[in-house]
Amino acid sequence: MQKVIIYTDGACSGNPGPGGYGAILMYENNKKEISGGSKQTTNNIMEITAVVEALKLLKFACDVDVYSDSSYVVNAIEKKWIEKWQRNGWKTSSKEPVKNKELWEELDLLIKKHNVKFIKVKGHSDNKYNNRCDELARNAIEDFK
Repeated sequence: MQKVIIYTDGACSGNPGPGGYGAILMYENNKKEISGGSKQTTNNIMEITAVVEALKLLKFACDVDVYSDSSYVVNAIEKKWIEKWQRNGWKTSSKEPVKNKELWEELDLLIKKHNVKFIKVKGHSDNKYNNRCDELARNAIEDFK
């Protein structure tokens, strides 16, 4: 399987408010940057959307390392929260409906096509790819203000 590295980030100006996401996909010597956003959204929606949009670009099954500064996204997959939510009829442990269910379902389907590992990185620190994704996300917000 081909190895792909993906960095992602989401941002919001107000929460909710105009939001943006950014992602960098790296495969061998190739690097692709993507970004987008929405006029009325939340930070968490943009964090999930960044991963979804990046994984959608993969044309065949890959080994993927996804780096994100979002504990919400990383923990939902690595701590298997998403599996618990599904078993509980998309309810949280406190019996509340899971927010952003449709996005989580889409992400779950995309993950199942690949061998994906999520890795938490510290946001706004010395990771150049995370910082670049933050810049892409913040720039995308400007299109929706």
